[in-house]
Amino acid sequence: MRMAYDIIKRPVITEQSMADAEMKRYVFEVAKDSNKVEIAKAVEEIFGVKVVKVNTMNVQGKLKRTGRYPAGRRASWKKAMVTLSDDSKAIELFEGMV
Repeated sequence: MRMAYDIIKRPVITEQSMADAEMKRYVFEVAKDSNKVEIAKAVEEIFGVKVVKVNTMNVQGKLKRTGRYPAGRRASWKKAMVTLSDDSKAIELFEGMV
């Protein structure tokens, strides 16, 4: 069995994710082979909150030019949007950034 920190890689900090943090919806980069149940358990274990819903999506890597040679590609990754319950506390990691 994998550890929770193997499933949750890092938070995704964007304008949209900061706006969603007010509604207790947080965005994380997660392991590509993890499923919604594993992601929910990992977030509950790491942050001590109650997860209501998990949405996931696979993000394709962008094409990037490398000079005059053919374009390369950034790595693809998986994104998870986690919604917390109303009575759950907020995640402190996102607090000071809004």
